[in-house]
Amino acid sequence: MIKSCRATSRLPPALVFALFWVVCVSPTEAAGQSLGGTGTLRGIVRDATGAPVPSAIVELSNPVTSFSRQAKTGSEGAFAISGIPPNNYRLLVSLAGFQSITKNVVIQTAIPMDLEVRLEVAGQQTTVTVEATTDNLVENRATVSDVVDRQLLAALPTSSPDSGLNDAIIYTTPGVAADSNGFFHPLGDHAQVSYVIDGQPVSDQRNKVFSTSIPANAIQSMEVISGSPPAEYGDKTSLVINASTRSGLGQKPTGSVTASYGSFGTIGEEATLGLGGPRWGNFLVVNAERTGRFLDTPEFWPMHDIGNTGTFFDRVDFEPGGKDALHLDLMAARNWLQIPNTYDQPQQDQRQKVVSFNVAPGYQHTIDSKTLVSINAFVRRDQVSYYASRNPLEDSPATLAQDRSLTNFGAHVDLTHVQGRHNWKAGLNAMQTRLDEAFSLGITDPTYNAPYLTDGQPNPKFLSSLLPYDLTRGGQLYQFRGKANINQFAAFLQDSITLGDLTLNLGLRFDRYDGLTRGDGLQPRGAFSYLFKPTKTVIRGGYSHTIETPTNENLVASSSTGSGGLASNLFKGTAEQRPIALGSRNQYDAGIQQGLGRWVLVDVSYFRKYTRNAFDFDALFSTPITFPIGWKQSKLDGISARVSTIDIHGLRVYATMGHANARFFGPENGGIVFNSNLTIGAYRQDHDQVYQQNVNLHYQTKNGWWTDFTWRYDSGLVVGAVNNLADALTLTAGQQSAIGLYCGDERATLAHRITSCNSPSYGAGQINILAPGTENDDHNPPRTKSRHMLNLGVGTDNLFHAERIRTIVRFTVVNLTNKAALYNFLSPFSGTHWVEPRSYQAQLGWAF
Repeated sequence: MIKSCRATSRLPPALVFALFWVVCVSPTEAAGQSLGGTGTLRGIVRDATGAPVPSAIVELSNPVTSFSRQAKTGSEGAFAISGIPPNNYRLLVSLAGFQSITKNVVIQTAIPMDLEVRLEVAGQQTTVTVEATTDNLVENRATVSDVVDRQLLAALPTSSPDSGLNDAIIYTTPGVAADSNGFFHPLGDHAQVSYVIDGQPVSDQRNKVFSTSIPANAIQSMEVISGSPPAEYGDKTSLVINASTRSGLGQKPTGSVTASYGSFGTIGEEATLGLGGPRWGNFLVVNAERTGRFLDTPEFWPMHDIGNTGTFFDRVDFEPGGKDALHLDLMAARNWLQIPNTYDQPQQDQRQKVVSFNVAPGYQHTIDSKTLVSINAFVRRDQVSYYASRNPLEDSPATLAQDRSLTNFGAHVDLTHVQGRHNWKAGLNAMQTRLDEAFSLGITDPTYNAPYLTDGQPNPKFLSSLLPYDLTRGGQLYQFRGKANINQFAAFLQDSITLGDLTLNLGLRFDRYDGLTRGDGLQPRGAFSYLFKPTKTVIRGGYSHTIETPTNENLVASSSTGSGGLASNLFKGTAEQRPIALGSRNQYDAGIQQGLGRWVLVDVSYFRKYTRNAFDFDALFSTPITFPIGWKQSKLDGISARVSTIDIHGLRVYATMGHANARFFGPENGGIVFNSNLTIGAYRQDHDQVYQQNVNLHYQTKNGWWTDFTWRYDSGLVVGAVNNLADALTLTAGQQSAIGLYCGDERATLAHRITSCNSPSYGAGQINILAPGTENDDHNPPRTKSRHMLNLGVGTDNLFHAERIRTIVRFTVVNLTNKAALYNFLSPFSGTHWVEPRSYQAQLGWAF
C-alpha cells in the first residue's frame, strides 16, 4: 500500500520579479558596506592642520558584548569597519606622537556612517575621554536582543559536534532551554526560530539531525532577537538570529589552522583563511570532525554512535567603486552518522546521511548618504537519507527508512532611508520551497503492538490499524511518497522614531503562504523604549501579531495524517488529509534595563504569547526522524534575564536566566502518534521548564592566557511517558535501569526488571515519579531531575608571544563533574537522550 500527497504550483509573480531584479540590476560603483542588517563606520583621521593622518589605529568596541574591531588608516587617513551589529560603541583612535581620542558611536542602520576625527599633537591640549562604563552602554532599544561577538563565540564550549552556533545561542541567550543534539527551546516554543545570514532568510531547522549548520568560526557577530520582532522578520519569530559572517575585505593574509583530539576518539580540524585588498576580499572556512559520540544517546555511554561532519564555507566580497558592494556566500556540508542504540537494540544498524549546499549572492547600493538598497538572492538544498539495518528484523521496535529533500530559493529586497528622527525600512521577500519525501515503516517487535498481554488478557492499547504493517505477524512495509511546493511572499514597512530619550518602533507586515494549506494576513508590530538618564534605566514594551509557519521537514507526510497521526488515520486506510494550518500569534512583552554602578548591566524581560494553531514535533521512537504537528492553541509566558559586566581587570561575567510556561491545548493534528493521550485540555510540553541559567566567567591574564568557566543549571523538562509508578513498572529492564528505578531496597538493572512495588519508598534517580493521584498534565507534570553542568576551558592564542605566527593552545573539559542526567525520557516529542558524560578536548594550532 502506497499513500501519496502532491501539491504543485507555478512560481509566484512576485518571486519571478524579485529574481529578475537581482539578475538584471547592474552594479556601478562601490564602497565599504555591510550586508545582513549590520552597519559600517567610515571615517578620516586628520591632524590639527587638517592633513590626513596615516597608520593611526582605530578601535571600535563594546565591552559588554565583547565586540572589538580594529582598523588602520591608509595613506589618505581613511578607515572603514564593517559588520557592526546595531548597538552603542566606544571609538578609540591612537597614534604615537598624538593624543588618543575616544568617542561614543551609535550604530542603528545598515547605512554607512561617516565620521571625521581630529588628533592633537601630544602635550598641546588635554583630551577628555569617555571611559568604558555602563553609563554610556545602556541600550535604549525597543527590541529585546542580545549581541554576541566572535571573541565570545570562540571561548564558549561546544558539547555536540556540528552544533557550535546553536550551543552559543544556548549559553548566551536568556530564556532558552537546552535540549539534546544542540537543539534548544526558545521562550517556551519547541522551535519557531529564524536565521538571517548576511541578509539571507532561513526559517528551516539548522540542526545536524535535520540539515547541517553554518560553522561557528565563520560567524563574525550575531544579534539574537527574543522580543516582539520588527516587521522585517516573519515565518518563525520566537527567536531571530541575525548573523554576519567574517569577511576578508581589506585584509592582509590572515588565518588559522587547529587540530583537536578528545574523548570518544574525537579528532578534528578547523582552518580559516582571509585575505583581500581595498576593493575585494575572500574568507574561507574548512572544518572536519569525526567522533564516537555524534548524537546525544539514549544510554549514558554511547553505543553505535560514530559520526563525521565536514563543512566548506566561503565568502567573497567585491566593491568596484564608491557606492556599490557585492558579496557571495557559498557553503557545502555533509554529516554521516550512526543512530545510537539502546541496550534493547543490540543488533540494530540504522544510519543517516545529510548533504547540504547553499549559494547566496548579495548586493547593496548606496543611493545617497541617507538611502541604501539591499538585494539578496539564494538557493539552498538539504538532502537527508535514513537507512534501515540490512536485516529489517534486527531493527527494534520498527524498521525505518527515509529519503527526503528540501530545496529553497528566492530573493529579498529592502530599502533603508534615514530622515531626521525617522529610520524607515521597506522590503519584499519571495521564495519557494520544494519538498520531496519518501518514508517506510514496519513493526519488528512482537510485543510492541501485541493484541494480547502476557497474561492472555486483551491489550487495551492495541491498534488494529498497525496490524497490516507488523512484520512479525505477516504484515508488510508501510510506504509513503509525497511532494509539495510552498510559495511564500511578504512585504513590510517599518519606522524607528527617535524622540529625545523615547524610541518608537512601528511596523506593518503582510504575508501570503500558498502550499499544503493557504493563508495571508496583515501583521501590525509596535514597541517603545524610554531612557531615564539620571538613573541609567531603560523601560520598554512591545506588541506583535505574527503569522507562524510550520516546519518543512516531513511536512508532506505529516499533513496527510489528520487528527491522531498515522496510527489513527493512514494506517487505517482512511482518506482524511488535514494539512497543518498556519499559526496566528499575539505576543506581548515588557522589560527593564538597569546600569548598576560603573560595571554591571542588568536586563529583565517578561513575555506572553497566545497562538492559534501552535506547532511542535513528534519524534519517531528515539530516532532523529521527527514530524511536525499542530495543536489547537498554546499559551506561553515567562521571564528572562541577563546580567553582564564590562571587562574588570581582565574578568568578564555574563549570566542569563529564564523561566517558561508552555501550555498546549488539543486536539493534535498530524505527526506519528502511537498510543498517545490526545487530551483536549491543557498539556505541558517537554519545552516547559521552571528555571534555567547560564553563568560564564572569562578571565584574561596580561600574558595572554585565559580561563573560561561556564555553569549551566536546568530544573528539568517535562517527561510525558512516566506519569506514575504504574507506568514505570511497565518499562523494560533497560528502561527502568536508565531512569534508576527503585522500590525499597530493590533496584532495577539490565538483568532485573521490577514488576511490582508495595513499598512506600520508591522513585527514580533521573526522573521525578509523582505520588498516586497527584499527577496533572497542566499543573504537576512529571519532569527529569534537575542538573548542574560545569565546563572549564584554559588556553592562550599566542603561546610564545610571537608577532607573525602565533601558537594556539586550548584545553576544555565538558561536564566537569561527570553528571549523569537526562534531557528527556521516552518523550513523544523528543525521545530519550542523555547529556554528554565528562569529556576532554585538546587543541593545538597556529594563526597568522
